[in-house]
Amino acid sequence: MSDFVPARPHGPLQEVLPGIWFVTGTVRMAPLVTFSRAMTIVREDDRLVLINSVRLDDEGLAALDELGTVTDVIRLAGFHGMDDPFYADRYDAKVWVLPRTRYLRGFAPDKGAEPYFRAHVEVEADTELPLRGASMISLGTKPPEGLLRLDREGGVLIAGDCLQNWAEPDRYFSLVGRVMMRMMGFIRPHNLGPGWLKATKPRPEQVRALLELSFEHVLPSHGTPVIGGAKDAYRPVIEAYDG
Repeated sequence: MSDFVPARPHGPLQEVLPGIWFVTGTVRMAPLVTFSRAMTIVREDDRLVLINSVRLDDEGLAALDELGTVTDVIRLAGFHGMDDPFYADRYDAKVWVLPRTRYLRGFAPDKGAEPYFRAHVEVEADTELPLRGASMISLGTKPPEGLLRLDREGGVLIAGDCLQNWAEPDRYFSLVGRVMMRMMGFIRPHNLGPGWLKATKPRPEQVRALLELSFEHVLPSHGTPVIGGAKDAYRPVIEAYDG
C-alpha cells in the first residue's frame, strides 16, 4: 500500500512515565472537522512499541528514531489503525491486533469490503506480547476494543476509545470539531468514550470489568494522560454506566 494517510499536525514526544512517551496529533473526520488523537510509545531495551499509532512528520520521525528502533505496532480500538500500514512499511514493524479486527475504511464500512491492510498477529489469551509484563485485555465488544496493561509504575492502562480524558478541546480541534464534540458529550474528564458506547453498546458488566484491573495511570488515545489515581478518577463513570 503506497497511499498512506498523510502526516497531520502533532505535538512533541513527551516522556510521561519512565520509558513511556506520549504524543498528541490530529485526526480529520470531514473537511471542517478535526480533533486530537494520541499515540503511546513504549521503549524496551532499544526497541520501540507504538500503541494507537499516529503518523508523525519528518521532524517527529527523527525524534522517534532517536529513542530506538520501531519493531512493533499494537492496535487497540476497533475504529483506529489508519496509520498502522505506514509504520509497518517504514520500519518493517509487526502489527498486533485483537481477533476479528479488520482494516476497513470509515465508521460504517461495508462488511463485505476487502480490508486495505492485514495485521501480522491476532492476540489470543496465550499470545506472548512484544513487551515484558504486558497483557492485552479484550472488552468483548464488536468491533473489538482492547486495552494494554503494563505491569510497571503501579499499573499502566493504555486505552483506545473506551477510556478518554478530554477535559477541554485542545489546539488540534477545529472550530466545528469543538462544537460538535462538546455537544456529543466527548469533552469531559475521565470519560467513557461516547462514540464507543453508541457503536458497540457494551453490557454494564463488560464496562465494570475495568475496575477489576489494577492500574494507577491511564494513557488514552483521546485526551491527556492521567498520571496517578486513575482508577479512582474513572470509578464514578464506570460504576454509573447502566447500558
